[in-house]
Amino acid sequence: MDRQPLEVQTIYAELLEQLAAYEASRAIGHAPGSFVTKTIKGREYYYFQHMGPGGTKRQTYLGRRDESLDNLAERFAEGRANVADDLHSIERLAALLRVGGAMLTDVPSSRVLRTLADAGVFHSGGVLVGTHAFVVLGNLLGVRWDSSLRTHDVDIAVDRSLDIAVPGVAVDVPSALESLEMGFLPVPGLEPDTPTTSFKVRGQSLRVDILTPSTGSHSQPVSLPRFATSAQPIRFLDYLIESSVPAAVVNGGVVAVNVPDPARFALHKLIVAEERPVAMSAKRAKDLSQSAQLLEVLLQDRPGDLGLAWEAIVAQGESWTRRVKRSLPELDRHSADVARWVGGVLG
Repeated sequence: MDRQPLEVQTIYAELLEQLAAYEASRAIGHAPGSFVTKTIKGREYYYFQHMGPGGTKRQTYLGRRDESLDNLAERFAEGRANVADDLHSIERLAALLRVGGAMLTDVPSSRVLRTLADAGVFHSGGVLVGTHAFVVLGNLLGVRWDSSLRTHDVDIAVDRSLDIAVPGVAVDVPSALESLEMGFLPVPGLEPDTPTTSFKVRGQSLRVDILTPSTGSHSQPVSLPRFATSAQPIRFLDYLIESSVPAAVVNGGVVAVNVPDPARFALHKLIVAEERPVAMSAKRAKDLSQSAQLLEVLLQDRPGDLGLAWEAIVAQGESWTRRVKRSLPELDRHSADVARWVGGVLG
């Protein structure tokens, strides 16, 4: 783990501010599209025309043309020009980050994440998890991780309870992936009638997995109507995504995403590492390595965040803290200082 130059950290912080403002403007009236008029029986009517998932052209009826709709169309055009300026500034900051040595996400995965973001996945509560999130957290914390920690698996976690909190919001994940024309196909389940929770490019390692917190012992895929797909329930995932934070994926440009709180990500890795079977020893080692690197940074820069994340684990009960404790011997091989801290907290 190496610290990124202060200049790069400052640029990333500025990028997050501008990206948040840009996404807010898109959400409240600058969606990709344009105002168009149609003449029907000698009268003009306004429609908002845009491209839906899969490249389908869609038109939404706004009303008969009058002065108020003319003014709305004019303000929209002016706002679009301002948004274009904002986007140019964001792209410039992204270029500076690449030159300055920020951690980059591979191009195919970045394309997938941009399409999912444009489709509304992250506006609808999706959280990027897994190693791609770990890469993003490096930039968020101003460090560079071991460059070998890469993956082509794009893991998106969704809290099903948000269906109630965000009614009427729908995202068509399968259509969004199909629109990429990269060859994404649903991955069949183990049983013929099991719904798919994954999409993979045939002959390549690029894969998208949709995950959700499990409830009780339920392990079968569950339907996510607002995402037009199903998700695989995963234990302990609710702890990981409960306190997500906004961040940016950096590559040829930037993509606004949600990622887990860094401290929760680090401690969650200790829990899931203990759950890995012997056949998954390589993934267990990766879990512990990522946790150790994150904990090392957080102990120096954000010890308070770790304290809060640990309190949330303690609140879950002894079985959770016991799982963390069982990971200590192997964590010690990655960082004795980190293992000593965790052991001290456990008492």
